[in-house]
Amino acid sequence: MTACPAPPLTHERSNGAAHVTLLPGPNGGRLDRLHQQGSAKAFLHPAESGPEIVLLNTSGGLTGGDRLSCRIGLAAGCRATGTTQTAERAYRSTSGAASVTVHHTVGTGGHLDWLPQETILFEGSHLVRDTTIDLAADASCLMLESVVLGRAAMGETVTRVTLRDTRRITRAGRPVLVEPLHLSTDALTAGPAILNGARAFATLALVAQGAEDAVTRAHAELTEPGVTGGASGFDGKLVIRLMAADGWPLRRQIMRLVRALRPGPLPRVWQF
Repeated sequence: MTACPAPPLTHERSNGAAHVTLLPGPNGGRLDRLHQQGSAKAFLHPAESGPEIVLLNTSGGLTGGDRLSCRIGLAAGCRATGTTQTAERAYRSTSGAASVTVHHTVGTGGHLDWLPQETILFEGSHLVRDTTIDLAADASCLMLESVVLGRAAMGETVTRVTLRDTRRITRAGRPVLVEPLHLSTDALTAGPAILNGARAFATLALVAQGAEDAVTRAHAELTEPGVTGGASGFDGKLVIRLMAADGWPLRRQIMRLVRALRPGPLPRVWQF
């Protein structure tokens, strides 16, 4: 009797989607719809500067084949903060890319602070992320993306990684800020033109009427030791770039800038 070959080994992949929409209400807005599926969860905290929408990936991290989607929709006049409960982790992948899709909409006169905590890329990780914020003609937003290559405190060194990270902000359907980033293994040692030895980097962008007027204020806050950065502003945009040798000084610098650019305290989960 001939033995049948064993079926190929397959690994279960995580899939999650969390969608939250707000309608006008006291203190920035009230919950209209909450959809949670798979590994993605969302919950709301009341806050003086508007509701805090906290997103969570219960799978504990991302690896090849995982899919994660999150959406926040703010109706006209709503103001809210979107963030993540903790850092997102992209682990070593042996089966293609992990995919993250973020798509937020902000209605007339609304404002969204999209302030996720850092993404940590581990050795051999492969992450494709697409972030879009669609603004109505007079809406505004503050958007943060920060990336850390391994955990320096754990002695981790990242030598092989793939990140395709596209960020875009539109206003009334027209692009305002579009930033495609492709970080590959070669970029880790490419010298001054790329990371110049940095293992943590971030972009903070404010899109609002008069945002360019905050350039001087942003420059005054770029004081964290071990962090290099710059700020530029034009045509209703302020863009800040940061690089550091480790994630902790980068985080301290980001916190200082966020406090200077938005009313009220930092998101509650950032303070733990």
